[in-house]
Amino acid sequence: MVTGVLPTALESATKAIQILLLNGKEYVCMMRLHSEIPKDDVQRVLTEFVGDIYQRPPLRSSVRRVIRIRTIYYIKILEITDALVLFRVGCQAGTYIRKLCHDVGQALGTGAHMKELRRTRTGPFTENDMLVSLYDLKYASTIYKENKDETYLRQVIQPIERSLAVTPKLWIRDSAVNAICHGADLAIPGILKLESGIKPGDMTAILTQKGEVVALAEALMTTENISNQNRGIAVKTKRVVMDQDTYPTLWKKHKTEHQ
Repeated sequence: MVTGVLPTALESATKAIQILLLNGKEYVCMMRLHSEIPKDDVQRVLTEFVGDIYQRPPLRSSVRRVIRIRTIYYIKILEITDALVLFRVGCQAGTYIRKLCHDVGQALGTGAHMKELRRTRTGPFTENDMLVSLYDLKYASTIYKENKDETYLRQVIQPIERSLAVTPKLWIRDSAVNAICHGADLAIPGILKLESGIKPGDMTAILTQKGEVVALAEALMTTENISNQNRGIAVKTKRVVMDQDTYPTLWKKHKTEHQ
């Protein structure tokens, strides 16, 4: 009874999957109350769960069952029929909607459980513009193998950069690319431009001037600090995505030209 958006990474894109794990999610959930409750009471209690909440993961989970804080961005009731409540919820990654239903039932004093769940968004991927089935993928693969036509494959398999749509970004000089590919941290002189709102500790994406992802990195400075200083390490490289020597190092380029 659980369906919806599940981003799947292929080949080098698996290196960026950790970004998607941090992105917010949206769900449409069918919750069954264990007895009928006035609609106003249901609305009032659901509203109380918007913001930071404490959650202990359910028994069937892949993480340690310790209490942790998760953020509910919004909850909107779509329909209430008898003891069934259909609602849309936007939440921080790692929020368990099954546990949310249980806790709402406890707050109502009746008990409740999740009857059906559909994930409608993971980060930049939504069911409206990005959802494909395994049948779609199989069809696209067959067409490619038979006709060498990539048209359908390009519709169902997205570039890795698509997964970074909501990730803060920095664009770097071509001369700095290969150093980052070898694991070097990014210094301020290598940055051409960057997005606003970056804070220390944020996971960022390092891109080439063409928009190709080079690596994922942890910000050590704010956008303002990076913009106003001439030197220093701006971000610490955490996960290299681009293959080494995709861009030649500066000295190799000069050597080739000289020859």
